[in-house]
Amino acid sequence: MEMSQSGPTPSPVDRGDTIFEVEDVSVTFDMDRGASKVLNEVDMDIYRGEILGIVGESGSGKSMFASALLDAVVEPGVLSGDITYFSESGESVSVTELSEQKLKKYRWEEVSMVFQGAMSSFNPTKTIQGHFVETIRAHDVDKETGMRRARELLSDLYLEPDRVLDAYPHELSGGMKQRALIALSLVLDPQVLVMDEPTAALDLLMQRSILQLLETIKDKYELTIVFITHDLPLVAELSDRLAVLYAFEFAEVGPTEEIVTGSGHPYTRALLNATPNVDAPADEMEPIPGSSPDPVNVPEGCSYHPRCPMSQKNCTVDDPTYYSVSDSHAARCHYWDQAEEEIPLLTAEQEAVESTYEVPAGRQSGDVVVSLDDLEVYFEEETGLFDIFSDPETVRAVDGIDLDIHESEVIALVGESGCGKTTLGKTAIGAQKPTGGSIKYRGQDIWEAKGSSADADISWDEIRRSLQIIHQDPGSSLNPNRTVIRSLDLPLKHRDNDLGPADREARILGLLDRVGMAPPEDYAERYPHQLSGGEKQRVALIRALLMEPDVILADEAISALDVSLRVEMMDLMMELQDQFQTAFLFISHDLSNAKYITEKSGGRIGVMYLGQIVEIGPAEQIIRNPRHPYTRALRWATPKLRNMQEMSDSPIRTIDIPDPVNPPSGCRFHTRCPEAREVCTEQAPPLYQAEGSEDQQAACFREDPDHEYWNSSELPAVKEDSTTAESNTADD
Repeated sequence: MEMSQSGPTPSPVDRGDTIFEVEDVSVTFDMDRGASKVLNEVDMDIYRGEILGIVGESGSGKSMFASALLDAVVEPGVLSGDITYFSESGESVSVTELSEQKLKKYRWEEVSMVFQGAMSSFNPTKTIQGHFVETIRAHDVDKETGMRRARELLSDLYLEPDRVLDAYPHELSGGMKQRALIALSLVLDPQVLVMDEPTAALDLLMQRSILQLLETIKDKYELTIVFITHDLPLVAELSDRLAVLYAFEFAEVGPTEEIVTGSGHPYTRALLNATPNVDAPADEMEPIPGSSPDPVNVPEGCSYHPRCPMSQKNCTVDDPTYYSVSDSHAARCHYWDQAEEEIPLLTAEQEAVESTYEVPAGRQSGDVVVSLDDLEVYFEEETGLFDIFSDPETVRAVDGIDLDIHESEVIALVGESGCGKTTLGKTAIGAQKPTGGSIKYRGQDIWEAKGSSADADISWDEIRRSLQIIHQDPGSSLNPNRTVIRSLDLPLKHRDNDLGPADREARILGLLDRVGMAPPEDYAERYPHQLSGGEKQRVALIRALLMEPDVILADEAISALDVSLRVEMMDLMMELQDQFQTAFLFISHDLSNAKYITEKSGGRIGVMYLGQIVEIGPAEQIIRNPRHPYTRALRWATPKLRNMQEMSDSPIRTIDIPDPVNPPSGCRFHTRCPEAREVCTEQAPPLYQAEGSEDQQAACFREDPDHEYWNSSELPAVKEDSTTAESNTADD
């Protein structure tokens, strides 16, 4: 094995044009229980004109690396080491030695930052134009020149400048705010754009669209981009190089294609195999065992050795330096040359209409537990201070949906924010009263049971116990002042008064052990703040199961978890489903997660758009042979770790989703649909049986060979700009 002497400096970009040299950089916080080193003596060269992807689990040090590049580590954190920036003129600048005045100029005019939460980056009392003007004036740039550039940037990002500049942040959707923030970060013409989880809160289609826009503006404005994310598939299609962080150090660095297909570090390979993706068989994906180390107590030797299946004795004492996997690829592993054989990467399935393996039969033949009939849920938008004399506008969150949930079935609802997924889910479990239609639990109308419980065949209390929810953020649903066992004891006591304290404790400890929280006696006495995100989600799952429900609504229940933990959590749900015979209504904006859990369980995927289900069917058919143009757009937008290729042209006509207050006439997707014709603007398609499938339905006229659609005139092409955005409002 040949050891690399120069560290992680491979790049497909010209190595002679370095824009950043990061050497021996650490970030340390002094804590009561010891020094917490959240960045540990890292080295990195960044090259002018490249897109460098930084990936890793939560808490691995990604954001600290971004802060270090701008010398923006917040107190009491201490930044040490050398960070050298090379300006376009060739001048070298020691970032950590800049004065406050020069640092201010450097942060906006040389290196700019885009943060994760666009809403928190804007002052809600200022218009978007006010933010641009403030930034331009603070750096003594001519206002007219600066605003001319601002308008150009907004146009390049498919936003209509006049409309966006006059708007307040709350008047823009999440995707529009994020694009406006990117424009703001570029208004002073910086050389480097550092992006910290810039698309984490956005839907698949918006994520993908922004990635395409980044490629465009990178070339036009000659940018270097450092893209930081926990989502490996997302950044893999964008970046020239990938740098994988583990335990506050770079474990592997190299060209993206080499990292994805021939990584040398066991952690990188495990991360690739644990990441849900639409191209790999669900039954081959495996979670990474164990958990990331505590920054106060990082293991000696290789920090990954407690979780590594290849670990040898020397790994526990000798911290590996970089080994050259190739001329442009380095990994910190003593046994990198054995990793390919010891940890094979998942093979990609063939992209084909016909699958090569048997489609799961599913569990749709069982008894119906919950039945939704022509369900409608409308909301009236709140009026502002000056709108008290005008009628409130109505949001059609759910608009005429029929759906049966069977015993032990998994139905995954996917779609963009504001499409009505969560509203439909909450209505299905009786947490939201419908505006129209009916919802029945085992034949009993839920809201009739609540209104006249004496006459109901099934009482309201029994219905509520049988329909439970797991929220996206388990931390907010757990009482911070109660231990785990106290939080779990209350619902169990409410469910079964005959169980004594000892029996309840035994049952709780048994479930904690079953979900991998061992020793259970230790976890039972912990408070929520002493648990990781995955552990909190396990407690929330146990709490729901203790009620022995028939249906659990999992509302984005894994979206806050690291990609390496999502497979593990979904496996746990299905394992406990077999024991408790519980059906899951699984809500996600991620098609990969929906595919994984429904494929393994034989469930169904329902695709929602603006309050309606536009396609539903088994996972295999939805993924391999999507029938609705919107489903095909979601499939296109889903990042791929297998069969990687350059991003293809977008299959949607416009980026932004229409206003749910005033949805388009006819087929609601026609304003964005590449297949739309004139008749689509006038008629709303029903759910047709998909050709060749008994279980798949799609709301598209193309499924009817005799429909007048085929003789209808095509809609004119749409110039992709933001004139369509004028009717858009904030995300639902």
